[in-house]
Amino acid sequence: MISADRKDAASQTVSGRKRAADLLARAEPSELQAAWDALPQKPVAFPVRGPETGLVMVRGRIGGGGAPFNLGEVTVTRATVRLESGCIGHAQALGADREKARLAAILDALWQEDATRHFVEQALLSPITERIAATERRKADETAATRVDFFTMVRGDN
Repeated sequence: MISADRKDAASQTVSGRKRAADLLARAEPSELQAAWDALPQKPVAFPVRGPETGLVMVRGRIGGGGAPFNLGEVTVTRATVRLESGCIGHAQALGADREKARLAAILDALWQEDATRHFVEQALLSPITERIAATERRKADETAATRVDFFTMVRGDN
């Protein structure tokens, strides 16, 4: 039987990996390249799969709650690499940028290793998180600027 502490640690690792994979997919190619260039010691990465580009069907719902329907296809690139240490990294990203997918897979593998996780967090994931938050704040401010408050005036007739 697995102890509660081990379950919590495993759950945190899974949620942290999901967060890292999401941020790596949303990273700009220049952000990934800058993190790669900043690595003091570049790991040797062997391709396991890809990078390869294909199509994925996107589903939608009318009004967000209606019956699902096939909206269309989007281009997605994926890559899987294995580092010399044996750690395997995966990445998927919208678009056809194979180098972005390859770098994201390498950085995913580095995130999984205790010795390099801090570097990936500080050099790449934290700045991406800040960029995304700033973009969302800017969009919210732009949307708020167009907000119109309607009110009803009561006439004197009963």
